[in-house]
Amino acid sequence: MSGKVLVLAANGTVGSKVVRALIEKGEAVKAATRKATPVDGAEVVAFDFQDASTFGPALDGADRLFVLAPSGHLDPVGLLSPIITAAAARGLKIVLMSVIGVDADDSIPYRQVELLLERTGARFVILRPNWFSDNFQTYWIEGIRHGAIAVPAAEGKTSFIDARDIAECAAAALTSDAFNGRAYNLTGPEALGYDEAAAILSRVTGRPIAYAPVDDETFVGILTGAGVPSDHARFLASIFYPVRQGWVAKPTGDVKTLTGHEPRSVEVYARDNIDALKA
Repeated sequence: MSGKVLVLAANGTVGSKVVRALIEKGEAVKAATRKATPVDGAEVVAFDFQDASTFGPALDGADRLFVLAPSGHLDPVGLLSPIITAAAARGLKIVLMSVIGVDADDSIPYRQVELLLERTGARFVILRPNWFSDNFQTYWIEGIRHGAIAVPAAEGKTSFIDARDIAECAAAALTSDAFNGRAYNLTGPEALGYDEAAAILSRVTGRPIAYAPVDDETFVGILTGAGVPSDHARFLASIFYPVRQGWVAKPTGDVKTLTGHEPRSVEVYARDNIDALKA
């Protein structure tokens, strides 16, 4: 592959790591953000999902695209369809980051994006990651600072995945045609309840951190009180239903299939991000 890889949301939790993984593989990267934020080792370009005039300059010279919906957007179909369609029309290979479990129902918005991508006829790979280990230093960090992770997970378990593993899977999919035309469910190596995850974080950080299960309304109140918009808070509450049902517990071998190595555990994640968790 001789062209460049266009990475959207290149300053995000996953996008920034995809850029880094591709550069380490020697790939030429176009890092796209709304304000063309400088990225070491990459060409930067301004891109806005909702401004089609930015699509052409971003796509120029690229033969592959990594696309995901930035955090906080509740309409992935409306947000992602235009750029996927434009990239497919130019013949780009497209690697889409979706969400684990969406293949259970074709009416789920992310599944609709997957089906749209499949219909374009483009070469594609779909990645469906589980809940991120990195959420502990973003969404749940305020709770950790106060010694409690308060989420509506009940006793449900999750095979949390490190964002670095997602990025390495994306880089593998973007630099090989061996995985084309398939979807991969990306998980960590073990299923953990939030009480078990809290115990790991407590041990690694040396701070007492407990799991405090709450109901959906209490959870929404905590988030909105911290400044999260109400609609996004209710969305986050709704996606804990699969956690409570046990649908996101079982680990898969897909990270190893794509990267050749086992996924990182929550403990490895915590040790490698201890400064952020203790900040």
